[in-house]
Amino acid sequence: MQLPSGAVTVSVVVPCLNEAEVIGPVVSEILRQGVDEVVVVDNGSTDRTAEAARAAGARVVAEPVRGYGRACAAGVAGVRSDCDIVAFLDGDGSDVPAFLAAVVGEVASSRADFAMGSRLKGQREPGSMTPQQLVAGRLAGLLMKAAYGVAFSDMSPFRAMRLRDLRALGMAETTYGWNLEMQMRVAAAGLRVVELPVDHRCRRGGVSKVSGNVRAGLAAAWKISTTFLRLWWQLKSHPRSPHDVAGAAMGKS
Repeated sequence: MQLPSGAVTVSVVVPCLNEAEVIGPVVSEILRQGVDEVVVVDNGSTDRTAEAARAAGARVVAEPVRGYGRACAAGVAGVRSDCDIVAFLDGDGSDVPAFLAAVVGEVASSRADFAMGSRLKGQREPGSMTPQQLVAGRLAGLLMKAAYGVAFSDMSPFRAMRLRDLRALGMAETTYGWNLEMQMRVAAAGLRVVELPVDHRCRRGGVSKVSGNVRAGLAAAWKISTTFLRLWWQLKSHPRSPHDVAGAAMGKS
């Protein structure tokens, strides 16, 4: 990917579950940004998600055991061997790939170790985020500010990090707590963080797995709350410094 700071190899991981209706256009839109590859993780779809993603130019990785964290981890494990920066977007068309250069650019230029697009700071289409998503993002941000002094406004899936640094974090969450875990581990390690405003759209088709129904939304909110408490205690008991993460990253490079 050609950026103002120079060329960098960027892989975009897109976890998917039954997004055949929209994944083709999503992949095409991401590729138009000049990234080096799109890795779509088929997380046990029962429709033609995988076929549609391949037809649009993505490489498909299968993770049949469902779980958002499992899908993200499978995507990280499946990126090309020369990947430098890995970025994440959702596969429902709600994220806007036009912001990839800005988000990835913060990491490529070494202004940040972790960059995230904040939907709350950007322009949102009406109805693109539910009230529980807005509250969860704000609550998680307040908790992380109190615990680590790092201010987050969102738990957006739109994020980027150097692959070696991400692998050194020790990510373990297998469900929707993955995004929160990444932010907590980054903050606890004292890595440099930046949030950028990104626009957000209503999903372009299909059915939401979390925000589209109350039961799933409440389950995700409960998972996020319990994940925060569990990880907070774990990270407090075994703190990691930027030097620790950098050392682990060098060992994995």
